[in-house]
Amino acid sequence: MGTMEHTDNGTDRVLQVPEAVHQTRVMNYVWGVLRLMMGWTFLWAFFDKTFGLGFATGRDADTGAIVFGGPTAWIHGGSPTAGVLGFALRGPFKGFYQSLTGFQMGAAGPTASAWIDWVFMLSVLLIGAALMLGIFTRIAAIGGAAWMVIFYTAVAIWPDNNPFLDEHLVYLVVLIGIAFVGAGRYLGFGKAWERLGFVQRHPILT
Repeated sequence: MGTMEHTDNGTDRVLQVPEAVHQTRVMNYVWGVLRLMMGWTFLWAFFDKTFGLGFATGRDADTGAIVFGGPTAWIHGGSPTAGVLGFALRGPFKGFYQSLTGFQMGAAGPTASAWIDWVFMLSVLLIGAALMLGIFTRIAAIGGAAWMVIFYTAVAIWPDNNPFLDEHLVYLVVLIGIAFVGAGRYLGFGKAWERLGFVQRHPILT
């Protein structure tokens, strides 16, 4: 609700400023929650693939049973990217991504160059941590958006349940929004982070 202002001509008018302020505050926290959700999405991918926690990684391929910390876990020599490169890629960029990552299909299953595992895992860890904390938010969101473009062009052209719209595109739009609305300031450490001198000199670090 707005407040009433009595004008000089004896009439009243409604001021909408309090409502606008309330709506802005709500949207700020909505963006803060979206940032945390995207941060957890990236962090969980790192933990699950590193330790084989039984979601995308750590299930027996034949029985579906959870095998915590099994041989597919990164810490036990499993490749976080080889399975996707070998079995999930589709669309016009399949050959490009396989050649770029050193993918090979051997007798023991798919393999990929070690560098792509390190690049993927470290980037999702750093992106997830930065988004959760609300620091380096802009760089993290841009990096996350870049991964969404890669994921979409690698595995989701065209999606099974929609003519073209896939969750990676939804995440892409959310991450672009996070990069430009200062989402780290809400439910995060962004406000304190932005007061640091080197951050003020380099706004891209906010």
